[in-house]
Amino acid sequence: MNVAGQSTVFGRRKEPHTVIIARGNEIRHFTIRPWVAAFCGSALAAMAIGYLLATSYLVLRDDLIGATTARQARMQQAYEDRISALRAQVDRITSRQLLDQQLMETKVGELLERQTQLSLRHGRLGPLLERSENDVGTPPAAGTAVSAKSDKRADATDAQPQAYSVAGVGANLGAGDTRPFSLWSTRSDPLPSDTAADRADRLFVSINESLKAIESQQLTRITTLADNAYRNADAISQALEAAGLPVDSDFGKSDAGGPLIPLDSSMTFDSKVKELDEALDALDRLKTEARRLPLANPAPGRSVTSPFGVRTDPLLGTAALHSGMDFRAPTGMPAKVTAPGIVVKAGWNGGYGRMVEVDHGNGFATRYGHLSKINVTVGERLNAGDVIGKTGSSGRSTGPHLHYEIRHNGEAIDPLRFLRVGKKVAQYL
Repeated sequence: MNVAGQSTVFGRRKEPHTVIIARGNEIRHFTIRPWVAAFCGSALAAMAIGYLLATSYLVLRDDLIGATTARQARMQQAYEDRISALRAQVDRITSRQLLDQQLMETKVGELLERQTQLSLRHGRLGPLLERSENDVGTPPAAGTAVSAKSDKRADATDAQPQAYSVAGVGANLGAGDTRPFSLWSTRSDPLPSDTAADRADRLFVSINESLKAIESQQLTRITTLADNAYRNADAISQALEAAGLPVDSDFGKSDAGGPLIPLDSSMTFDSKVKELDEALDALDRLKTEARRLPLANPAPGRSVTSPFGVRTDPLLGTAALHSGMDFRAPTGMPAKVTAPGIVVKAGWNGGYGRMVEVDHGNGFATRYGHLSKINVTVGERLNAGDVIGKTGSSGRSTGPHLHYEIRHNGEAIDPLRFLRVGKKVAQYL
């Protein structure tokens, strides 16, 4: 029995499967091969699996589509949230930049306004300081708040536009080497975490401090000059009053009181400038009065041979009043007038010999006697120090010298009083 030749698809059978179909008298049969059975089974299994898959897809399609749609919606929402966050961040940055820009523009406007004020002050202070330095002089270096520098207006004229150009500041924010302000070095070094706004804020603070320092220096300088002007005027007034000479002692000061009302910086500056102007006017007034008085020495460096007052007459040997002072002087030495005035006498005048009399106003007059030569004429206007003639020994004289008299309303006055006052006030005139 050949076992190997038997089919093993449907079991151990010798014959293949035969299908018989009977219908009435008709009988049909056919044989099913193993491979045909396998193919048909596979096809039926594939159809069943396909049917199951199709049924599952149709049943689960809505859930899958919903899940996919939900996942896409979540992705879109996350994307929109991210866009909104970025837009909000951009808006915050833009708003911060706008605020920083507005703040910077405001600060630059304030600096421009202060620069304009300082420029206007410089225009007002220029002539006033030049006048005060000519009249008062440089304030002392020790014991004062502001020291005198090589530049006479180094403190109060720092308000020149090129010294602190605000336009330069706007152009050089963040620039490394361009420094329009001399006080930039005072600001601290920027930190690595600082932003441009922080650096700009620190720069504006430094500039404001420098401008305040300049304003303070200006006010201190003006106050110092005003105090010096009043001090000089007081010194001149006291010297003239001590000598019994007429003087206007009203310096614009008054003993007054009242409530204290604080002033802003502009009003303070105006009041200080006004005070300095009044002090200079008072000083000029006193200087003008002092210069009209015969305070100079008609023969500087020459000794006095005969003072004013009662003395023994050199010719008669008896007591007599000497109405002037005699200065030892060789013949031909220039005789100079001691104050501005008008020549009222010029010629021979008895015991005076050749004499010149000059009227200085306010009742004061000076006489220069025993001249060897007269160089002026009656009516001629003279300035202090002009040469009126040459010394000699004309008239009632025992030798060459200069006879000098000072008269007030025709009465002789001791010239020594005037010479002493002239020595005291010479430094202020």
